[in-house]
Amino acid sequence: MGVSLVRNLLPSRHGHAPDDPEFKLPKTGSLATMIIMNLLLQVSFFIIVPSSSQYAEYLGGSASFSGIVIGIPTLFSAITLIPLSKIDKGKYKIPLHIGCGAMVIGHLLYALAYRAKYLYLILIGRMVMGIGFTNWMYIKRYCTDSRVVGIRQRTTLASAQVIGQGVGMSAGPFFGGLLFKLGFENSVFNGYSSIGWIMAAIFIAFWVFAAVAFEDVPDKEDSIELQPIQAAPEDSTVIHADGKSDTGEISTVTVPPSPLPAQTEEPLASQLRNITLAQWGVIACMCWFAMSNFFNLGAWEANLPIMGAQDPDLHWSPYAAGNFIALGGITTFPFLLLNMIYARRLQDRKLLAVGAGLGMAGLLVFLSLVRSDTINYGSLFACWWAVALGFNLATTVTLSLLSKQLPNEWNSRTSIAIQCSNYTGRLTGAIWGGSGTRLGLMNYVGLEIAMVGIGAVLFTSLWRDLKAKTG
Repeated sequence: MGVSLVRNLLPSRHGHAPDDPEFKLPKTGSLATMIIMNLLLQVSFFIIVPSSSQYAEYLGGSASFSGIVIGIPTLFSAITLIPLSKIDKGKYKIPLHIGCGAMVIGHLLYALAYRAKYLYLILIGRMVMGIGFTNWMYIKRYCTDSRVVGIRQRTTLASAQVIGQGVGMSAGPFFGGLLFKLGFENSVFNGYSSIGWIMAAIFIAFWVFAAVAFEDVPDKEDSIELQPIQAAPEDSTVIHADGKSDTGEISTVTVPPSPLPAQTEEPLASQLRNITLAQWGVIACMCWFAMSNFFNLGAWEANLPIMGAQDPDLHWSPYAAGNFIALGGITTFPFLLLNMIYARRLQDRKLLAVGAGLGMAGLLVFLSLVRSDTINYGSLFACWWAVALGFNLATTVTLSLLSKQLPNEWNSRTSIAIQCSNYTGRLTGAIWGGSGTRLGLMNYVGLEIAMVGIGAVLFTSLWRDLKAKTG
């Protein structure tokens, strides 16, 4: 159903040739696999957020340690990404199967930590999950891969990924808080460990689906190159469609093209020289925003349960914190859906400006609330809503814009660069959020504002260079 919705909202080919490569899309089963995998990864990342600090404290850790537990998978994703990209052969099945296996094992280890009463087992479990989270890069790369996705479909598919991100950010904390309410009468399946058991079972079922439904990309781009039609030599015989022949006559007979000789890939050094200074600036700008967007999202998600539990007026339980985070995500969903509908009509740079501006507004309002000591449920929710919507919107364009401006053969490199930036933001943001109340909320939000400000300077300086095709 979700994949049908995505396909219905994608740009129509009306007025274009039916085989127009700019509007190319993957097969439904393969696209469904990537969309569902993205959603499950998002849920897996966020589902521990409401209860992670209490789980860590129960096992002998601290709130700061819980921030590390939330963010540590991204470090191991970055470490795994480079060697995995060497063996994937430009395809997706190997990372997909490795990812599913890693998520199953990681969730099981996270669940077993309660029974084993071993703090570092939840950390090890999240480290193993980090191998599975490498698929975030492959999902982004798949949705910008010229072999299966046309240039005018990429931002819209990226918007669909952001919807999955928003749903995961809502469903994960909600179900994490709900499972916490199960209680602790059972030493195996309880409020802390049930998260791991259930998610492991879900990933096993999805693994079976992916093995059946996913069809990998072709080895090379399918393209038809027409050979120039040449006049026949004067002493040659030309065969016409009616079977008659003429000698010494120039003909317009179409001859099937002969296979083109294999072209040697241009050396990396030469490719680097072909990238202009302006393009390097755009790459740096997109990497910075990829990092700062997830830094802010990760910091807020990690900090809200801790801040809410310590605030005497809020006094949140993990269940209440999960509901609060989920409510912010759910209320952004209609706007993320509108973003997917209208993304094909908006320039990527304008979408980035709207998202970053809305996120910055939420941060500035929160700063004023901290300074005046007037934080309450409603005002905090307004800030969280603006942060969640703004920075989720801004994540839409970071890779899709680069895929439109750089040669197709650079897609793997830019995918890795953007994903490593995302991982850096998620890891450092989660650690920063876990330590936010201890360091002081003024310092906490001040750093976030500074990071968006640096992005704004890059953004305005490169405004003309950020222009790319819509869609």
